[in-house]
Amino acid sequence: MTLRVANCSGFYGDRLSAAKEMVEGGPIDVLTGDWLAELTMLILAGNRLKGRPGYAPTFLRQLEDVLGPCLDRGIKIVSNAGGLDPAGCAEAVHELAAKLGLSPAIAHVTGDDLTGRDLDLVNADTGERFAGTPLTANAYLGGRPIAAALSAGADVVVTGRVTDAALVTGPGIWRYGWGPGDLDPLAGSVVAGHIIECGCQATGGNYAFFQDVPDLAHCGFPIAELRADGSAVITKHPGTGGLVSVGTVTAQLVYELGSPCYLGPDVVARFDTITLSQEGPDRVLVSGVRGEPPPDTLKVAVNYLGGYRNTMTLVLTGLDIEAKARAAQAAIWARIPRESFDEVDVSLSESGLLRITVMDADQRLAGRAFSSAVVETGLASYPGFYGLTPPGNASPFGVYWPVLIPATEVRPQVFLNGRELPLDTTTPPHSPAPSRREADRRSQASQTAGDGHQVPAVGGQGAGGAGRVRVPLGWIAGARSGDKGGNANLGVWTDTPDRYRWLVTHLTTETLKTLLPALAPHRVERHELPNLKAINFVIHGLLGRGVAASPRMDPQAKALGEELRAQPVDVPSPLAPPATPAAPPPAARP
Repeated sequence: MTLRVANCSGFYGDRLSAAKEMVEGGPIDVLTGDWLAELTMLILAGNRLKGRPGYAPTFLRQLEDVLGPCLDRGIKIVSNAGGLDPAGCAEAVHELAAKLGLSPAIAHVTGDDLTGRDLDLVNADTGERFAGTPLTANAYLGGRPIAAALSAGADVVVTGRVTDAALVTGPGIWRYGWGPGDLDPLAGSVVAGHIIECGCQATGGNYAFFQDVPDLAHCGFPIAELRADGSAVITKHPGTGGLVSVGTVTAQLVYELGSPCYLGPDVVARFDTITLSQEGPDRVLVSGVRGEPPPDTLKVAVNYLGGYRNTMTLVLTGLDIEAKARAAQAAIWARIPRESFDEVDVSLSESGLLRITVMDADQRLAGRAFSSAVVETGLASYPGFYGLTPPGNASPFGVYWPVLIPATEVRPQVFLNGRELPLDTTTPPHSPAPSRREADRRSQASQTAGDGHQVPAVGGQGAGGAGRVRVPLGWIAGARSGDKGGNANLGVWTDTPDRYRWLVTHLTTETLKTLLPALAPHRVERHELPNLKAINFVIHGLLGRGVAASPRMDPQAKALGEELRAQPVDVPSPLAPPATPAAPPPAARP
């Protein structure tokens, strides 16, 4: 017996037709959708300040297509589209159902919103303390409130801030009756949830070896066939584009990952115990996941207004690019002193884009005062001057600030058609919450940065050594990267044991910083995942104070993995793919 959980949204703005595709494409039991990235909470807060809904209205547009068919076929709908207003979202679903002549049982989950509570605002990543007033503060709830709603007969469950994986764990608890002590099945459901939460990223989207993915333009969304023991088969509907392979699933497993101990409110899932196997075309079995008791704290995503920002981008072409960049800055700062701003970030890309971002509490200073000063240099600056951005006003930006709160201080509530349901208050087994210093110690203990790891070396590293060839790393390894608050993650994996032995020996933190010099100032954690033939790096502070405040052109670090794959490395000849002068080597196929 399996529970077929289908995803139809990986972010706020994903393909609107996906819900209909998943319901009509084949049999499913639960339709889920993830709308709530960390940035989305800030977007919804801005919408609410403007008098707009604090939930994701695109969810209602998708429901309009599928609510009737789901009721007819007994398909449950579970979504975190409630955002900052789950009750308002549930009421909007009631109104939509009435308009369609339907009468579903609609539940919503609250208790995550801690805005106005007296929180200890110590940043869980950096140890810094925030002394201001949060704009939003939402605890990450687990799957049990969702399970309670489904057990009470809900057809649609709308939540606020729950973990992304809770959208799968909750239905798993409902179907299989897992208790708090069923740690391995719970951990398996968390892994399945992590795999399908980002939609098509599990079925070939954003995949390093995209040339191997058939009909990517019509990529199908993922399905997790969840079993009672927590194992799952990841698949997609037949006839859809995309690919489900060990490689595509591995790519999603290392996305937005920190330590192999994946903390959650229901369980700690050990990502270093995952086993993947190809069961058949577009079918990957995920098994062997071990679970540990969850910590006795919950993570709280706090957002606050950080001030105002403005970015101007100038194009530098031809000769003397660096000298032109210096001339451009000298002309700008002569008109408006650099030190007058709270923060300034200047970056010069290899393609000659000079990107200047200013941040300040004064909206006027960061606005036209800055952007007009840049434009005024147009006839008194470097040769070939032109810009990509017209002068404009500054925009407010938010700061993401993760904190911890004792789990006992958060009380989830579940309402079914407006009536509150009793919740099982059984206390799950908890691991003691580690202090930040202890968490760092554990993190360091789980790292093997090539400094002490006992793996047989595969030859030397010198260029031009006997039996070695210089190729881009991406010819033998895949990568995927993303944001973790102010940190970035960079997962790298390969396809064969020999290549993995070389990868763990060669790709140390020091080598990573050599290949990507922009990472040199940052503290980098390194975690090995032998079962996945993968390494995960966490780059602390690369994204500053979070996506909304990051001045990087790539504020979510999405391209970091591809930047790494383009770097040349020296590998033993037997590990390199075959090449001919007429054509580049084919990509490795993890």
